[in-house]
Amino acid sequence: MKKTITKLSSAASAAATAIGLLPTLVYAQTVSLTNTPVEAPRGFAKDFGSLLNSVLTIVMVIAALLVFFYLILGGIEWITSGGEKGKTEAARNKITAAVVGLIILAASYAVFTLVLRFLGFADVQDALKVRPIN
Repeated sequence: MKKTITKLSSAASAAATAIGLLPTLVYAQTVSLTNTPVEAPRGFAKDFGSLLNSVLTIVMVIAALLVFFYLILGGIEWITSGGEKGKTEAARNKITAAVVGLIILAASYAVFTLVLRFLGFADVQDALKVRPIN
């Protein structure tokens, strides 16, 4: 079981490293040299793409927090098990499930981002933009 947890831990760190190495795009801001006021966008989301992008980001953050909470809960159960075999095994299973959940969460984000990049989009908002047909 120790080898399984070690393998899961190394897989989680590899997935986190892969996500961190994904290329990021930097956009330059346009500078207006005239003195005309720029109208501020109204509301939270200017279009459906930015709304969906924000919702997906919030869902991923909540999912990550829940996974870490489940991991901490498993650790607390392990500490308070008092050496009882059944409680220790249940806590170990909870920790393993949390690590697997974290790997699945990181992998799903990485695959989704990778597919968007291969298709030539920066993010979900860019993928849902309406483009004129030439």
